[in-house]
Amino acid sequence: MQLHLPEPSLDAQSASRALHDLIASDIDASSGWIPFARYMEQVLYAPGMGYYSGGAAKLGKDGDFTTAPEITPLFGASLAQVAAGLMGQTAPRILEFGAGTGKLAFDILSELKSAGIAIDSYQIVDLSGELRARQEQTLRDFPEVSWLDRMPASFSGVVVGNEVLDAMPVQLVVKTAQGWMERGVGLSGGRFVFVDRPCDAALTAQIPDAEELPEGYLTEVHPVAAGFMRSLAAMIASGGGGAAILIDYGFPAREYYLDQRSQGTLMCHYRHHAHPDPFYLPGLQDVTAHVDFTAMTRAAIDGGLELLGYTTQAAFLLDAGIGDLLLRTSPEEQLRYLTQANAVQKLVSPAEMGELFKVLVVGRNVALPGRFARNDRSHRL
Repeated sequence: MQLHLPEPSLDAQSASRALHDLIASDIDASSGWIPFARYMEQVLYAPGMGYYSGGAAKLGKDGDFTTAPEITPLFGASLAQVAAGLMGQTAPRILEFGAGTGKLAFDILSELKSAGIAIDSYQIVDLSGELRARQEQTLRDFPEVSWLDRMPASFSGVVVGNEVLDAMPVQLVVKTAQGWMERGVGLSGGRFVFVDRPCDAALTAQIPDAEELPEGYLTEVHPVAAGFMRSLAAMIASGGGGAAILIDYGFPAREYYLDQRSQGTLMCHYRHHAHPDPFYLPGLQDVTAHVDFTAMTRAAIDGGLELLGYTTQAAFLLDAGIGDLLLRTSPEEQLRYLTQANAVQKLVSPAEMGELFKVLVVGRNVALPGRFARNDRSHRL
């Protein structure tokens, strides 16, 4: 596949080659084949070399993609409205996974402060050293913020994860004339290539009507993200209660595994260019897949949590009051108001992020306010 993308610096190319050699050695040591999840884990998280654990800029105009908090502070302010209500039922603490530049934390904390709501702590778990440094700078005026190296054993309060699940390694499976196969990674002529091997039946157990899908059907399954959800559930259950708000792009299982997605949802992002080649510049590009929200919900329930709500990002933000927050800026201040209104439109428009992005809320001993029931789509899971 010939890609025409911006050239990285010589230092970046050297770092990518070093990671390529590390993964190649792993493949050689594993009899010439590793699961795709293992490859994805290394290109994203290999210490000091992976996309999230290395030093390259990821977010904003100089990075590879832009997330909702970077678009407008009203996203974080809306989440703060929801978090405040949930913390009133549990504990005044927030734990964020994958905090990006720290912009979401900044906006949530700023909104809570302006509303006179004090919280005991805002903890962040992030595997990116480069992003953590940016977070520390962004959040330097909030002494309640601290960083953790791993998920705590117990927690009560509100957990936030914006575009976290999509960055967790996935396994690939493909339907062949011989049945389902697992698609992993091997080497040919020094280059990474896909290699298929017999598939463990457990991998395809979550795919609805798997045996009826056509030959050649390729898709992802999400055991790592499901494991994260089970750990999250155990953490909240151990803490006595709380809620987790997870925002990401994806579908329920019966929409995820449709004929129209016969080549899966795996996608790569490099310098604001999206393309499908996960072997391009290892460590310098993001590699993601859409989320199977049915599998995530089942894992949370298996871990002892309840499904509190599932809906589109548009419905969630509107029910959270983003429209009222927008009106804090007077329409008579035309430039400021139009800038904010356009940003909100991007977040809620079905043609932009509003429909593709979903919000899953799970928890224990807490409940969402009644207004969130009117647009709930939990029945689709």
